Amino acid sequence: MQLGRIFRHLLTSEATVQRAFPRQTLDAIEAAIKAGEARHFGEIRFAVEGALDGAPLFRDQSAPQRALELFARLRVWDTEHNNGLLIYLLLADHAVEIVADRGIHARVGAPAWKAICQQMEQAFRRDEFEAGVLSGVHAVASHLATHFPFDGPRPNELPDRPVVL
Repeated sequence: MQLGRIFRHLLTSEATVQRAFPRQTLDAIEAAIKAGEARHFGEIRFAVEGALDGAPLFRDQSAPQRALELFARLRVWDTEHNNGLLIYLLLADHAVEIVADRGIHARVGAPAWKAICQQMEQAFRRDEFEAGVLSGVHAVASHLATHFPFDGPRPNELPDRPVVL
């Protein structure tokens, strides 16, 4: 367990998250997800968590572990065609994880997701949160449009609104 990480998490407040992701930014992310889903057959969720607290923090839970946990809790896996994808940001660590359901992951793969995460993390280090998320959503949507192109109307199985934890 790293003391620096603990302090960073303890000092990251709700106000920090609200400054990085004000309502208009959340609206822009929602619109980007909705527009992207009009081009492909995937279901994208974006979740931002300011910091870990309690047991997850003191267990030194990593961003990838937390992303997998949230993938289940937010029921991103629960789509009819196994086409859900979670973009998760742990703000205190400026760590981004993309978890894709097996139907998507089999076609796109980890290297593509890792490249998108790194691009987003670079933007976050410059405090460009809206631009970083929007570029990540657009990049994910481009991959999904290539591998899972839109094939007609379908229900929107997951909410497009970003989740702030």
